[in-house]
Amino acid sequence: MIVILFRILIVFALALLVYTWVQYYRNPLRKLRIAKAEGDFYFLDDPNNSKKNVLFVYKGCLFEGEKYVGTTEDSFEVVDIHVTVKDPLELSGLRRDDLYFLEEEILIRYPFAKIEWKHPISKLLI
Repeated sequence: MIVILFRILIVFALALLVYTWVQYYRNPLRKLRIAKAEGDFYFLDDPNNSKKNVLFVYKGCLFEGEKYVGTTEDSFEVVDIHVTVKDPLELSGLRRDDLYFLEEEILIRYPFAKIEWKHPISKLLI
């Protein structure tokens, strides 16, 4: 009887281990850190939650965008996104064309949004 109980416990422990591994592998913040380390573009957002900020990485620089909901002609949509950078030193090497690419990617997801770049990014666009 005790042997069967230990076998059930081992199967349960293995199932828990596999579940934990899958959750770790699917974690979007992990994917964001990997994209930052590799210098890729990754966009992390929950489009159904307007209170959750947008995080995106481009060329090793982590950006954060605050979403603000407003009205359009037909419905309530995200109408303003204020983009800041976590660490201004990571901006080295970014050009104006890179910021235009980021604006296009944001506008694909939020077509009614007006994007406002905060300091020091706004100095490059002027």
